[in-house]
Amino acid sequence: MCFKTLSLKSKLGKNINIKNNKRYFCLLLFRYYICRNIFIMFSKTCEYAIKASIYIASQSLENKRVGIKEIAHEIASPEAFTAKILQVLSKNHLLDSIKGPNGGFEIQPEKMRTTKLSAIVKAVDGDNIFISCGLGLKNCSAKNPCPLHNQFAKIRNDITKLLESTSLEELATGLTSGLTFLTSTQNQA
Repeated sequence: MCFKTLSLKSKLGKNINIKNNKRYFCLLLFRYYICRNIFIMFSKTCEYAIKASIYIASQSLENKRVGIKEIAHEIASPEAFTAKILQVLSKNHLLDSIKGPNGGFEIQPEKMRTTKLSAIVKAVDGDNIFISCGLGLKNCSAKNPCPLHNQFAKIRNDITKLLESTSLEELATGLTSGLTFLTSTQNQA
C-alpha cells in the first residue's frame, strides 16, 4: 500500500493525510485487527447456529416444528449452509430432527431450559473462544503473556460467563414476545 496517497476521514469528518506516516498507519491496522478479533469472536457459522437455535426454540415454544427453508429464510442464511449447521447441532443433541411429512426441527422445553449458548458455540466453533489469545498467538499464557493478555482475559471471562449462563429458553422468549429480533430487517418495523 502506498502511504503517500492514503487519506482517511477522522471521526470529526476532517481528512487525515497519512503521507509517509507509517506509525499512524500501523496504529490503524492494529486497531482494526484488535476490533476484528475481540468484537467479532464468533465465526459466521456459529452466528447462524445461534440464530437458528433461537428461532427453532421460539417456534418450539409455540409447539411448532420448522423446516430448513423457513429457518434459512428467518435467519437470512443460505439454505444449504443452514442444513449443514443444523446437522451439526442435531448430531450434538442440541435440537431434534424429525423426519417425514410432519417433520422438521424442534427443541423440547426441558432441553431449551438446560441448553446454554456455550454448548452451541462449542459444537460449532470448538472451545477456542474460551481459551484463545486476543492476538491469536499460540504460546500466549499467564506465564508468557502477549501485550493484550490481561485485558483480553477479562473480556474472555465475561463472554464465558455470558455464554454459560444464557439459556436458549431466555433468548427464545425474548424473540416470541417481540422484544428481540434475529435479522436487521426485523427491527425496522
